[in-house]
Amino acid sequence: MSGFECVPNFSEGRDAAVVERIAGAARTVPGVTVLDVEKDPAHHRSVISLVGEGDALVEAVLEMMRVATGAIDLTHHRGEHPRMGATDVVPFVPLGSSTMEDAVRLAERLGERVARELQIPVYLYGAAARRPERADLAKVREGQFEGIRDSIAIDPARVPDFGAARVHPTAGAVAIGARPVLIAYNVYLTTSDLAVAKKIAKTVRARDGGLPEVKALGFDIPERHEVQVSMNLTDYRITSVDRAFDAVRQAAESLGTGVDESEIVGLVPEDALFDVAEHHLALKHFDRAAILERKVRSVEATSPTGESLARFAERLAARTPTPGGGSAAAAAGALGAALGEMVLAYSIDPAQPNPELGEAQAALRSGRRRMLSLVQDDAASYEAVRAARRTRKAQPGDATAEAGYRSALRGAVAVPLETARLAQDLAVRLEAVRSRTKAALGSDLTTSLALFRATTEGALANVAINLADLEAIGEPTAEVASEIDRLRPRA
Repeated sequence: MSGFECVPNFSEGRDAAVVERIAGAARTVPGVTVLDVEKDPAHHRSVISLVGEGDALVEAVLEMMRVATGAIDLTHHRGEHPRMGATDVVPFVPLGSSTMEDAVRLAERLGERVARELQIPVYLYGAAARRPERADLAKVREGQFEGIRDSIAIDPARVPDFGAARVHPTAGAVAIGARPVLIAYNVYLTTSDLAVAKKIAKTVRARDGGLPEVKALGFDIPERHEVQVSMNLTDYRITSVDRAFDAVRQAAESLGTGVDESEIVGLVPEDALFDVAEHHLALKHFDRAAILERKVRSVEATSPTGESLARFAERLAARTPTPGGGSAAAAAGALGAALGEMVLAYSIDPAQPNPELGEAQAALRSGRRRMLSLVQDDAASYEAVRAARRTRKAQPGDATAEAGYRSALRGAVAVPLETARLAQDLAVRLEAVRSRTKAALGSDLTTSLALFRATTEGALANVAINLADLEAIGEPTAEVASEIDRLRPRA
């Protein structure tokens, strides 16, 4: 997966027709998909999630902003959420192999066009910020539409990054930037006292000494006769959804109230929800690769034919820890085995089949299937090490956590070691029958053997990395080190 997510926020959450017109503008742009539309009447705000390639996303968001600029008048806008523009904020989020630098360039490209074509001043924020203080969106939006309108022309700190120092009379200004994945998360309290929500928000947010990577505000939700703690989890790997929820609940109970329910606004990474499941279900050694849908996706992605191979290569290219080198080595082994099978299929005379060639062909077929399993096993073993490492860090000195970590590391050594052994065994079998194969298939046989050498070398490199971690915790490794030396391809 590559490309970008873009999550523009618009200051309209009550008129469904207007929101649909805004989202519809994006749907007309080829190469862009609208994933989700969230409307919030109390906040008077909509969040629309898009994915696509860079140039297409810039065009789509610009068209959405044209509609929003004509349809939303901030001089008559009232809602709970702070806002500075009809299109309030536009973050670009890099996905897969796309980089934050790429996202920053998109933010700059869109910002220049918005200022020039829509006459809306643009402030770059997040990773795109050109002034340190503008990295924080709250700082950029401080004073909201009315405050920025009154100060933009006279306060040097308010000079926009693109456009003239004056707000659009009805559409205001906009913050455009780049950031990692963010989770918008709200918790509703069983009270209508706004002071309580604001106090809890101050307790949990990072800037006031609360949870790291958490921004929080307290809002009144009159139609529910409740108040809300609205949070942005800017790095869910540091502060998870369940940790944020627990902190709000504990703070609420200490103030004599409770939690009614919570909600996620927009889209959420599946790993963030798996974190919650692992914590609350006390799943000590949960293997995320065993999740049905992930297993199906992985099998589809690693099938060595057609488009699915392209999908596997795309996942391999992504900035994600799995699949990695160990999975790629096993995939190369599967291709090597398949190519060897093809050589033997053409070399075996159906009228007088050679038993030795038939045996080698059967071994290659079995090896190909096992290599495809090892693609998944390698990713699963890495995820197991990550989970065990988190548990060990959270429970220092705990014997069970320590044992789990050792076991996971052993698995991370065993899987690529099996891959290397299998690749060498298949190479030996194919080499042994080389003289009985057709000369016209010599290049195919050579390629097959080269793939097996690459598989062995790559898998052994993976073994060596995990072996170092085992050595660091005092595990005996001499036997495996000796086998690495035995299996290593010779020049």
